[in-house]
Amino acid sequence: MEQLTYTYKATQPIKEKVHVGVVGSGDLEILLFPTEKSEATVRVCTGSDSFDEVWKNVLTRFFDRYPILSDIVINDFGATPGVVYLRLTQAMEEISDEK
Repeated sequence: MEQLTYTYKATQPIKEKVHVGVVGSGDLEILLFPTEKSEATVRVCTGSDSFDEVWKNVLTRFFDRYPILSDIVINDFGATPGVVYLRLTQAMEEISDEK
């Protein structure tokens, strides 16, 4: 298992915890937590080693579009970059529903 950590500038705080996805073959779960910090943090736990640059690219693309201020935990079980982005977007829909 590889543990990756990223930080991003963010300005839009979230109010509630969000959970999407499942840890299963070819999928992942994403947990978003409100934070008092001045930047977003992302911790990725993945069984697919040596994909740190791919993770960075997908997450940078996401934060460029959605600068949410939160602590994010991603538990990956071999999801493709498309599935990762889909789950992140799904989390954004959950945040929209809390308003």
